[in-house]
Amino acid sequence: MSTRKVKKTLGTGVRVIILCCFLLSATLPLFWIFITSIKSGTELYSIPLIYWPKEPTIAAYQRLFTYSNFGRYFRNSLFVTLTSSVVAMILSVMSGFALSRFRRKRLKGILEILLYFTQTIPSFMIMLPLFMFFSKLKLVDNLPILAVIYVATVIAFCTIMSRSFFDRIPVSLEEAAKIDGCTLAQSIIHVVLPLTLPGIAAIFCFAFVNIWNELFIAVMMINKASKYTVPVALNSFISKAGVSWDLMSAGIVVSLLPTMIVFGIGQKYIVAGLTEGGVKG
Repeated sequence: MSTRKVKKTLGTGVRVIILCCFLLSATLPLFWIFITSIKSGTELYSIPLIYWPKEPTIAAYQRLFTYSNFGRYFRNSLFVTLTSSVVAMILSVMSGFALSRFRRKRLKGILEILLYFTQTIPSFMIMLPLFMFFSKLKLVDNLPILAVIYVATVIAFCTIMSRSFFDRIPVSLEEAAKIDGCTLAQSIIHVVLPLTLPGIAAIFCFAFVNIWNELFIAVMMINKASKYTVPVALNSFISKAGVSWDLMSAGIVVSLLPTMIVFGIGQKYIVAGLTEGGVKG
């Protein structure tokens, strides 16, 4: 075997080992959480550790949806996340297209710097002013207001993502559509947007995951138990008496389902070519 083939084989082996280590580090915590959710009360705290329950049970999931009212929290999270993700996606697509096609380079650069600057501000710095502002307006414990706040927190980065996707679409495609008799709106809807579907799907997935998992703003803005979102509900399982590990694990398993579904549905759009069907040459 030549030296080149040996190096190629070793390189492939190293990459496989690294990927396997990454796969194990990503899946083992999820596997352990699932195992914890189906253990009985005695097996949770047994020493030595039980790596697979002798009698798996779904009692934690039953208590999760009966006594802890997790179904209501799940619906609250779905409402807030879907609403804010869709609104953020629509607004960021419009603002990203406008920023991409903006002709004044100096002003465009200033706008981009301001957008990047918003990403350097820690969320903790704005939490107290937000709470004081909305509490004076008596808009605390309001899920639509929470959705508005989430839109404001993700729209800057979503706009940056959207602008980068539109930059890859040649302006000549819009000009060709105008020559064929399309208006600006028609050229955007029928020519530009279909080419940016992968980017739009990526923006929605980014917004959905970040909003679904957000805890601190929700804890600050939501005090009533009936308005809890999923992260706030999971946080409530931690008390002075201890942690309800079985309920916490069952809640985490259930809370992972929406993000898995979103990525499962949007995967084909995310990996698709951004300029599929575009003009060559």
